[in-house]
Amino acid sequence: MKRVEGKVALITGGASGIGAACAALLAQEGAAVVITDLQDAKGEALAGEIGGKARYLHHDVTSEDAWIEVVARVKADFGRLDILVNNAGIGLGAPSITAMSLADFRRQQAVNVEGVFLGVKHVLPLMREAGFGGSIINMSSVAGLKGSAILAGYCATKGAVRLFSKAVALECAAAKDGVRVNSVHPGIIETPIWQTIVGVGEAGSNAPPDLDALSAMAVPLAVKGLPQDIANGVLWLASEESRYVTGAELVIDGGLSVR
Repeated sequence: MKRVEGKVALITGGASGIGAACAALLAQEGAAVVITDLQDAKGEALAGEIGGKARYLHHDVTSEDAWIEVVARVKADFGRLDILVNNAGIGLGAPSITAMSLADFRRQQAVNVEGVFLGVKHVLPLMREAGFGGSIINMSSVAGLKGSAILAGYCATKGAVRLFSKAVALECAAAKDGVRVNSVHPGIIETPIWQTIVGVGEAGSNAPPDLDALSAMAVPLAVKGLPQDIANGVLWLASEESRYVTGAELVIDGGLSVR
């Protein structure tokens, strides 16, 4: 049985990494998927590979006008939206918070926090109007649960997503709108975001870290995670199997956060 049959899902940052894995799995399990990103070639290619009811839209999640346009397209094409995966995010590291520019700090906040806020703000009315309830899944991180010395700015954004999700979950529960809101907290996952995080690899190197070596050292299960591991959790939160789950943190990290 397909677990999200007949549902409509919107996945931001869906052209690669975790977002792409979520889009493919939700489509496989019966959902129509709208993939949004700035990586147009990759997004179009993925929608073509998935086929069926998959489509791609160019989307800057930091733009309120872009959110209004995307939600209007979803409403016009499908008349409903059941699943929002607020996945778009960037990771900017710095050897010290004193070395991080205000521009980078603000850019990371704009994508990771304001993008999530705008998604919830503009998707929630459509979910309520359709009357089918819904599942909003906000991508946080283990960095939203514990600090990291070189990722203070990133931790600030992911911690914000965690508590924002809980607050909106309470708001939706009070409104009795049937919308559940949860956050997902990946650990060390093999995704392109590591290409932009400098300072967690070998000393003196600007190269991205060796995730296998890093996982063997830091993760209790001693292996890195894959995008599919996160997509499996997102599918569960998107399905009716998690109907009694809201305001929760789904941690998928091989035990990293409890070490």
